[in-house]
Amino acid sequence: MTIARSAIIGTQAKRLIASTALVTFSIGVVGTGWAQDASTDNATQLQRIVVEGKSDRLDAVDPTIVAKETATGTKTNTPIIDIPASVSVVTQKELEERHVESLQQAVAYTSSVFSDEFGNDDRYDYIRIRGFDQTTLGTYRDGLAARIPAFYTASRLEPYGLQRVEVLKGSTSTLFGLNGPGGLVNAITKRPQDEKHGEVYTSYGDGTKEVGADFGGPIDPDGVWSYRLTGLVKEGDLGWDYSNDDRVYIAPALTIKPEEGTSLTILTDYYKRDGTGARGFPTGADIDINTFLGEPDFNRFNTKQTDIGYQFEHELNDSLTFRSNGRYTNMNLDYAEVYGASLDPTTDRIAFSVDGRSNRYAFDNQLQYDTGWNGIDSKTLVGVDYADDNTREEILYGTAGPIDINNPTYCGLSCIELGPYVNWRVKQQALGVYAQEQLTFDDRWIVTLGGRWDRVHTTADYLDTGTQDDNTESAFTKRVGLTYKLNPNLAVYANYSESFQPLVTPSANGYALSGSLKPQKGQQYEVGLKYQPDGFDGLFTLAAFDLTQTNVPTYVTPVLQEQIGKVGVRGIEFEGKAAVADNLNLTLAYSYWDSEILEDGTGGNIGNRPQRVPRHLASAWLDYTIPGEGKRGDLTIGGGVRYIGQTYGDDANTVSVGGYTTVDAAVNYKVTKDVTLAVNVTNLFDRKYVATSYYGTEYYGDRRKVVGTLRYTW
Repeated sequence: MTIARSAIIGTQAKRLIASTALVTFSIGVVGTGWAQDASTDNATQLQRIVVEGKSDRLDAVDPTIVAKETATGTKTNTPIIDIPASVSVVTQKELEERHVESLQQAVAYTSSVFSDEFGNDDRYDYIRIRGFDQTTLGTYRDGLAARIPAFYTASRLEPYGLQRVEVLKGSTSTLFGLNGPGGLVNAITKRPQDEKHGEVYTSYGDGTKEVGADFGGPIDPDGVWSYRLTGLVKEGDLGWDYSNDDRVYIAPALTIKPEEGTSLTILTDYYKRDGTGARGFPTGADIDINTFLGEPDFNRFNTKQTDIGYQFEHELNDSLTFRSNGRYTNMNLDYAEVYGASLDPTTDRIAFSVDGRSNRYAFDNQLQYDTGWNGIDSKTLVGVDYADDNTREEILYGTAGPIDINNPTYCGLSCIELGPYVNWRVKQQALGVYAQEQLTFDDRWIVTLGGRWDRVHTTADYLDTGTQDDNTESAFTKRVGLTYKLNPNLAVYANYSESFQPLVTPSANGYALSGSLKPQKGQQYEVGLKYQPDGFDGLFTLAAFDLTQTNVPTYVTPVLQEQIGKVGVRGIEFEGKAAVADNLNLTLAYSYWDSEILEDGTGGNIGNRPQRVPRHLASAWLDYTIPGEGKRGDLTIGGGVRYIGQTYGDDANTVSVGGYTTVDAAVNYKVTKDVTLAVNVTNLFDRKYVATSYYGTEYYGDRRKVVGTLRYTW
C-alpha cells in the first residue's frame, strides 16, 4: 500500500476529502520509486492512487499477517512506515493461526518483547519491552490505560476478544502519560464490521474444553446500525495438578453511523476467570515439576471484570475532527495462595490472601486539524486524557504448615493462620494534556513533534491504622522524530523521547512508603530503517536504541524495595513480517539488549546486568498452504521457534538462569469452504526449562500443550 501524500491537491480532491475521507496520494513510476521521466513509447506508467479513510479507527480486519497502518504510534491513523518509532502489529489472522490463549502468547514472536518471564505463573500478562518491565503500566486497551495502580487487583485480557495487538516501542509518555521507557502494548477490541460475518468453534485438548462464537454485521439496510457479539466458555487447567483456567467471556458491541463522518461505537464486555496462584519450586529441588506444593483448598486467583466503553468521532468540517474515547471498568479479585515450600520439610510455608475491588474511569478527548500549504502537509493533534482509579485491597499474610516436597501431604485450611497485613484504599487521578504536530515536506520529510504535561495525585489510606500517604507528581515530557523516505517503500528515521512513571508501594511490614519513592524518568534515542516492498505484502524494520531510566526500584528481598538509581539498555532489533504469497507467511524477529546498572546507591551492583533481562531474543514463524485440488481442501502447515537467552535472577548476578528454546506448531485443514479443523501445539518437544529464578524460587516454563479446534464460518 502506498503511503505518501501528494503535495498538490486540487479542488476536486479537497471535495473528496470533505465527503469521504482524507485522501492520500502517491504518484510515481511503477517499480522506480518517486515520479520521474520513464516514458516508454510515449506512455508514462503511474503508481495506483490509494484512497484511505480519514477515520482513525482501524475497524476493518487485516487481510494478512502484515499491518500497514496504526493509530498507536501517533494517536492518528498513520502508515507505520511514516512513524519515527518501531511499531509492531499482531493481526487477527496471526492470532488465529497460532491459536493465541493469552496476551503473552500474542506478542511472543515480536521483536524486543520478552513475555511469560515467570513461566507457569499465570496470574498476569508479564511483558518486558526493550529490557524494561511493562506489566504494571504498559498495557492499554483501545488507547486507554489498563494499568495496575495498586498492588494486586488486575485481570488478564481475553485474546479472543481482540482484533489486533499493537506494540509501540520506546518512551511513550508524550502520548500516553504514565509509562516506562520500554514501550507499551495496545490491545484493540473487536468491533462491528460493515459486512455480515460469523463463526462458531469448539476446542478440545490438554487443559482445554472450550466453545465460542463471534458474529455480527449491519442491522438495517443503510448500514447506520451494526453490531457484533463475541463470547466463549472454557473449562480448563494449566497443565499441572490443582490448577485452573476457567473462563466466561461475552462482549456485545454496537456502532451507529448516522451520517458520513460521524460514528459512535459502544464496547461492553463481561469476563469471569477462575485461575490459580503462582507456582514455584525451591531452588535445587529435584522433583517432578507437576508436583503441587501449595494447599488445594487455598489456591485461587479468581477475577470478575465488567467494561462499558465508547468511541465517538465527528468531523466538524473538512479539516477538523473531534474524537472522544471513554471506558468504565469494575474489577473484583479473590486471591488465596500457599507458597514458599522449602527443601527442609520442617519449615513453615507462607500463606497469603487478597480481597480486591477496583473501579476505573478513563477518558481521552482529541481534536485533529489537517491542512496544507506550499507543498507542506500538517496534521495537528491536541488532547486531554484523564484516568480515575479507586482500588480497595485487604491483604492477609501468615503461615501454613510445612510440607515434604518429596512426599507432599496437604493439611487443609486448619493449618493456615492469617493476620492483617495491608488494608488500604488507593485513589489515583491522572490528568494529561498533550499536543503533537506532524509535518510532511515534499512527501519525503516527516517531522513529528510532541509534548505533554502530566499531573498524578495518589492517596493511600491505611484503614487499620487511620494513616494516609498523599503524593502529587507532575512532569513535562517531550518527543522529537524525523522520518526521511528515500522512496515510497524505504524510510530511515530517528527520534528522541521521554517517559514518566510515578510509583505506588504500600507502607506496611518493611515496604517503602509510596511518597518516598521518587518518580522514574526515562530517555530514549533511536534510529531505524523501514522497508515495505512492492512485490509482496511485507514490512521490515531495523532499529538501534539507547534507553536510560532513573530512580529504578528493585526488590532487595521479597518484601523490601530500594531504588537502585539508574539503568540503561542499548540494543538493536530486527523484525520482518511478510505474506510472501497467498500461501506463504513468514515472521522473523531478533533482539540484542546490552543492559547495565549504571548507578546503584547501596547494592554495589554497578556494571551488572539487571535481573531477568536477557541479551538475546530470537524467533521465527513460517506457515505454508498446500492448495486443495478438488478432492481435498487446503492444508496449512506452520511452525515456530523461539529463543530466550541467559538471564540472572538477581541484580548481583549471582544466580544464573540458562537460555532456552521452544518450538510451536500448527496444522489447519479446510474440510469444506466453511469448515476448518486445526491442531495447535505449544512447546512441541515438551522442553523442561527454568523460566526465571527469583529469591530462592524457580519458575518453570509451560509444558507441551496440544489443542484441536473445529470452526464453522459464514
